Amino acid sequence: MAILADYHLHSSFSGDSTTPMEEMIQKGIAIGLRSMCFTEHNDFDYPADEDMPEDSYLLNTDAYLYDLLRFRDKYNDKINLYFGVELGLQPHLAKRNSAYAKSFDFDFIIASSHVCDFRDPYNPSYFEGRSEEEAYRDYFSSIIENIKKFTDFDVYGHLDYVLRYGPNLDKYYTYDKYKDLFDTMLTLLIEKGKGIEVNTGGVKKGLRELHPCTDVIRRYHELGGEIITTGSDAHEPTHIADAFDKAAEVLKSCGFRYYTVFSGRNPDFIKI
Repeated sequence: MAILADYHLHSSFSGDSTTPMEEMIQKGIAIGLRSMCFTEHNDFDYPADEDMPEDSYLLNTDAYLYDLLRFRDKYNDKINLYFGVELGLQPHLAKRNSAYAKSFDFDFIIASSHVCDFRDPYNPSYFEGRSEEEAYRDYFSSIIENIKKFTDFDVYGHLDYVLRYGPNLDKYYTYDKYKDLFDTMLTLLIEKGKGIEVNTGGVKKGLRELHPCTDVIRRYHELGGEIITTGSDAHEPTHIADAFDKAAEVLKSCGFRYYTVFSGRNPDFIKI
């Protein structure tokens, strides 16, 4: 593999995974990764339902860090392990997320939009009563609002996450169709010194492209964006570093000759 760092990983400390952290680490070592950054979910005010009870996405950060440090010591001669978090953003949570982000010495923070207008696109109800395009536009607009209100993060994750659950996935989706929103979004991120990620998690959901699509990544580069991490969004060992060869090809085709890793919230650029 040309990319040897997976910077979007979940274990049983996330509400939607049951995999012990050590199993994830052992798999990463087995496939030759040099670095893994766990980015366990923390979503304040996640809308509860029968599948996800209230507080399902509240992270026990102390317990998570305890195990991470324990495994970092155990496997320090085999792989570099980093302390990250995936913060679920909603506009009204800016102060709460800011306080949380300052409470721990994270190596890396992903900002993500899992909830838009108090609904997760994962649930079919998000798309009810409106067209797919309207649902997508509302989601992308919410990212813009979040970026304006909260800045204590390093990259914004899976910018077009909403596609994973759309009625037609990405069949009728293009960057050009939502260019007005993406250009605003990317310009804001660059102005604030923030990056984006290439997230390969959509592959297992049946998407044609990675998150975000290639044209969005290319546009980010054209606008002067430099910080770009790679993550599988794996919740179980089998998906670690999924489609990383494809991610390397996409990055190169968009003008990037490197990917980004973080330690102590500081970026480092690794040649592909």
